[in-house]
Amino acid sequence: MHLGSLYTALASYLQARSRHGKWLLRIDDLDTPRNVPGASEAILQTLTDFGLHWDDWVYYQSEQSEAYRAALQELHSQNLVYACICTRKTLRQSALEDPRHSNIYPGHCRGRQHSRNQPHALRIETDLTPVAFSDQLQGDVEHILARQHGDFIIKRRDRIIAYQLAVVVDDHAQQVTEVVRGFDLLDSTPSQIYLQRKLGFPVPRYMHVPIVTDSQGSKLSKQTHAEAVNTRNIGRTLHLLLTLLQQDPPRELQNSPVEELLNWAVHNWRPEKLRNIAALGNGID
Repeated sequence: MHLGSLYTALASYLQARSRHGKWLLRIDDLDTPRNVPGASEAILQTLTDFGLHWDDWVYYQSEQSEAYRAALQELHSQNLVYACICTRKTLRQSALEDPRHSNIYPGHCRGRQHSRNQPHALRIETDLTPVAFSDQLQGDVEHILARQHGDFIIKRRDRIIAYQLAVVVDDHAQQVTEVVRGFDLLDSTPSQIYLQRKLGFPVPRYMHVPIVTDSQGSKLSKQTHAEAVNTRNIGRTLHLLLTLLQQDPPRELQNSPVEELLNWAVHNWRPEKLRNIAALGNGID
């Protein structure tokens, strides 16, 4: 885990514990080509080292293929799913020819028949019905998916279930009532709510916390080569994370035991201090 992912984990932990709720752990290991041996174990150990103890069992996406298949079948039964043979090259060319297609799938394959032997992704048809929700930190959000996203992928060309569908099925399976995650996923939420409605699933509450950026203004992530969390001084790292979360932890708690620091954080958790903030830069490299 890098500092950015631990920061988000801590925010969701504090939200759950301060409301006397369960904090659930999910390992997103569907993208098998990118899975690194030992990574899941390292994540569990880092969370344990920082005193972030989860409830119930560890939920692995790689073990949920039957649930994903059932969701796909339900969407198929509603005639909402179609095969798409468009490649990234095809879509880049379409965007060059018409800038309106730069971020929106232009619908090339909707209504067309393709051979099952052709490599293809599966897309879900969207419409002009507004999808709206009120985020606990970022306020009211409304998207018209057909205009702002187009028909989006729910199963990739490599036959891996896409993020949007997987998390919807996972949240329902784990009976999640509140989702706390980074601001960078805010625009994904309307697509997920759209899927929840089509599948007859309840819609959780959402809270999108600001992302943490490095000195170049880039989100801390594996893609930007963010370093793994330093576990040599856990108290100081937790104190830094609470400072990034705008919680103003007392300086004297820097060297306190993890349990004492987390107890203070749970009892003093004020997420409203993060309201309407998209990103927090702190000069980390």
